[in-house]
Amino acid sequence: MNHTLYLPVTNIVLILVLKKKFMKQMEKTIFITGASSGLGKVAAMLFAEKGWNVIAAMRKPEAEKELIQIRNISILPLDVTDLVQIEKTVKKVIDMHTPEVVFNNAGYGLAGPFEGTTDEQIVQEINTNLLGVMRITKAFIPYFRERRSGLFITTTSIGGLAAFPFNSVYHATKWALEGWSESMSYELSKFGIRIKTIAPGGIATDFAGRSLAMAEHTAYNTLVEKVSKVFMERAGQQSTARQIAEVVYRAATDGKKQLRYIAGKDARLLYNLRKIFGYKFLMRQIDKRFFS
Repeated sequence: MNHTLYLPVTNIVLILVLKKKFMKQMEKTIFITGASSGLGKVAAMLFAEKGWNVIAAMRKPEAEKELIQIRNISILPLDVTDLVQIEKTVKKVIDMHTPEVVFNNAGYGLAGPFEGTTDEQIVQEINTNLLGVMRITKAFIPYFRERRSGLFITTTSIGGLAAFPFNSVYHATKWALEGWSESMSYELSKFGIRIKTIAPGGIATDFAGRSLAMAEHTAYNTLVEKVSKVFMERAGQQSTARQIAEVVYRAATDGKKQLRYIAGKDARLLYNLRKIFGYKFLMRQIDKRFFS
């Protein structure tokens, strides 16, 4: 045997194996809920483009056609209202991967007059938008705490910092998430864990079609029509899902101890109006805009 040839080849193979192992260790992993559409789906694609290992969780993974085509995206089933499935999915993620970031994105809107909402609608909205985030976060905390590192990012909304007519239950969940995240930031930071919120304005996705439930009451029909008309007129001011996903990526990678990221021009305008002129001024402006 020609050992002079064999040894260099062996060295090359060893180098390649070590390089592959090193690259695998260098890969960052993000777990995303609500990844079947809208911001969650676009964020999954963006992080994959950036070389991240992405675990995209959704209620019906069998229906997903695009994300399964991307090499570094894995898809897992997850309903954030199902405690048993949360435990199974999170355990599988931790056993098979090394997640550094959890992106709590699953959620949907509930619009219409509060008087017309059913108890089932209210409970389901809170169960998904608020308790779903809490459950997922709680399931990952022990893992992050043992590692003394990790980052939770949650999609809230500018609707968690300012309110609009006929979205009261949706606002209740988003305001709750903002307050909960602020409180959690104190206790998690003591274990090297960070928590951040992304508060987008309008996003040009199929949110209104796929992710919006409606409550109805005839006494409010005229008022609801006025509000709906204004929202439709504002559609051209919405950000793209890609633009908001880029804010999510920045929050995941900038290393800052920043709690809130206001995403989108419309969201920043509203937030600055409230911050500079106060909530009374903003409320007058919103009332005038929707009902004058």
